[in-house]
Formats: sequence, C-alpha cells, structure tokens
Amino acid sequence: MRTILTIFTLATLSTTAGFAADAKAGMAVYNKACKSCHGADGTANPAIAKMFKVDMKALSSADVQATSDADMKAIIANGKGKMKPVSSVTGASVDDVVAYVRSLKK
Repeated sequence: MRTILTIFTLATLSTTAGFAADAKAGMAVYNKACKSCHGADGTANPAIAKMFKVDMKALSSADVQATSDADMKAIIANGKGKMKPVSSVTGASVDDVVAYVRSLKK
C-alpha cells in the first residue's frame, strides 16, 4: 500500500510539474504579441502611450506585479481600458506570458 501511495504521489507531482508556466516560452509569445506596445523589456512604448493617450505602467512596476495571475490572464484575454484582447495568445501561452511578466519584477 505504501508503494502504491508513493508511486501515485510521484506521478501526481510529475504531472503537475508538466503544467508549470514557462517564462522562456512566454518571452517568445510576448515578443510576438505584446512587445510592440509594452516594449522589449516591459517598459511601455512611448509612441503607443501617446497615440492612445494612456499612462502605461512598466510591467516591472510594483503596481503591475501586485496584480494577481488571474487578473493578468483576464486582461490578456479580455483587454482593459483601451487595450484590446490579445486573441493570438490563448491556452497555456497565457500562463507562459504571465510567467514572463513575473520574471520582469525588479
């Protein structure tokens, strides 16, 4: 019985690890879908901010980093303010982008 529980626990842990978000993959998705507005390093593109007349915070800022993962995912999927939904980022890629944004924290 102990062996079965150990095998089950290990199998569960390895399966969970397979679903972990990947910041490196997120960076690739970010570079394709987000970089033009949010900048290569997460600092807003000033021309975009001026054009849309918005104050875009750096993704490394305390305000953005305090946003929950669920809220970040909702912003990517549904947009926020003048930001439109990012329809090209779906599924596990959303988690990966959130992981990448988290990696920008200073």
